[in-house]
Amino acid sequence: MKKGIFTLAEARFAAPNLRLMRLRGDTEGAAGPGRFVEASVPGFFLRRPFSVCGVEGDTLTVVVKLAGRGTERLLALPEGAQLELLTGLGNGFDLARAGERPLLLGGGSGVAPMLYLARELAKLGAKPSAAIGFGTAAEVCFEREFREVCPELRIFTMDGSRGERGLVTQALGEGCSAVCACGPLPMLRAIDEQSPVPAQFSLEARMGCGFGACMGCTIETANGPRRVCKDGPVFSSGEVRW
Repeated sequence: MKKGIFTLAEARFAAPNLRLMRLRGDTEGAAGPGRFVEASVPGFFLRRPFSVCGVEGDTLTVVVKLAGRGTERLLALPEGAQLELLTGLGNGFDLARAGERPLLLGGGSGVAPMLYLARELAKLGAKPSAAIGFGTAAEVCFEREFREVCPELRIFTMDGSRGERGLVTQALGEGCSAVCACGPLPMLRAIDEQSPVPAQFSLEARMGCGFGACMGCTIETANGPRRVCKDGPVFSSGEVRW
């Protein structure tokens, strides 16, 4: 874990209420799909956790979804603004366990960190396929970027306005070496219960400290109580007691 000051180098909306933010600073130790940072929001006491969606040189990328007053303040920050971040938090995906043909499932704001994972797996020679899910066509994002690294991409929307109607869990099936996922808890629970191959999934949770001290994000697992921030946020098939 490391504390540092980052400068907002670029900010753009990837979809309504979903802002991609590139932050420039000391990224040493911050890399790895599934890991996260905690951002201090001006005017608020508690930091907000965000998945790392990419690290290139001294630039770290996160995607912020509007969820309340704190994220509203972040979405309004102009380029050039400075943020204090805690980096290098959490345990990410085990890329070695993904195999040669992993299936990546992303839902909503959980799509962005899966793009980071897809790119890292492709660098290792894997051929990931992906299924990404949204509420409506207006929310679809990162399609072009996924197609650059995934031989197969399926898009799902709840209302059927884009791609296939339904949920990304419909993409589960034989033929992949493993499943990796990030998204809402009901989606992750369904993957854990239905996946025919070993799965890893990144949990979303409310966090206080982000490094295991406050115990506020504790969940029940097959191995007893575990902290999402410190012991996760990535867990494996059969671990979480839903």
